[in-house]
Amino acid sequence: MKKWNVAVLGATGAVGQQMLKVLSERNVPLGTVKALASASSAGKKVYCGAKEITVEETRDDSFQGMDFVLGAVSNAMAQKFRPSIVQSGAVFIDNSSAFRLDDDVPLVIPQINGEDAFTHKGVIANPNCSTIVTLMAVSGIARIAKICEMVACTYQAVSGAGREGIVELETQMRQELTGEAKTSNVFPCQILSNAIPFIGSEIDNDYTTEEMKMQNEGRKILHLPELKVCCTCVRIPVIRSHSISVQLKLDRDVTMDEVKAAISCAPGCVLTDSIEGRNYPTPLDVSDQDLVYVGRVRRDLINGDKGLCLWCCGDQIRKGAATNAVEILELLIK
Repeated sequence: MKKWNVAVLGATGAVGQQMLKVLSERNVPLGTVKALASASSAGKKVYCGAKEITVEETRDDSFQGMDFVLGAVSNAMAQKFRPSIVQSGAVFIDNSSAFRLDDDVPLVIPQINGEDAFTHKGVIANPNCSTIVTLMAVSGIARIAKICEMVACTYQAVSGAGREGIVELETQMRQELTGEAKTSNVFPCQILSNAIPFIGSEIDNDYTTEEMKMQNEGRKILHLPELKVCCTCVRIPVIRSHSISVQLKLDRDVTMDEVKAAISCAPGCVLTDSIEGRNYPTPLDVSDQDLVYVGRVRRDLINGDKGLCLWCCGDQIRKGAATNAVEILELLIK
């Protein structure tokens, strides 16, 4: 069996370490595995399964001999190293937003538009985490009816802001117990016991960059260039896993039986009719695994038989980032 040489760019971050973990869990046939990061992280140890790997400083020649590079770095770093990666002959599967809307870069969720991965020219983009969870939840419905409009409200865990987001919430929890004043450096205001309806940067239409990703990326992944999406992104004091409330308007009448069957049959999705007596999932139900749970499926009272409402949850570090990237790799090696 052929073994594949894989480099993880940004291997010391939360997503990079999760990529190494998922590569091991899914038994990808690996040859050389490189852990790449900044000079300040060089020499640290990370693990791919039981194998200890020494982190190397990323240089332009770091990608020679690699078959795949999984990126878990900022837009600026992804842009900086893209030419070197492509020149090396490796396929760059990038988790940043740097290339997602480029015409020559496929934006892929394997269970939805896996065939697009094979049109790559050296770079494949991983979608935004909330986009992945939401589109996974509606993918079965999209196979039985065209989605014309979508209203989405995301409830995003602090880990979506990286390890620093988790540290800030935990710090504020300790400050609450000791009576200290809360300090906020990562989020614009206190996140403990709060909800912040603003993620990303505000743009000209008064939406944020994070909110517009749902429409812009959704159109590309679903091959629906006219799809209309209205999104509000909210940060909540949950450590891990994102939740999304979704309202859909379809191009035809659908029955609830059709819809539930479509969700149940969608790869990577679970219709949660009953979890401990509940018909809805929570972030804790889906953490540290790769399935998207869908519940509270009901008729939309505005759009009637063409409308649906649902609630979904997914682990944004795994399926929303690391696992989706590894699944793209698996798709290509198969």
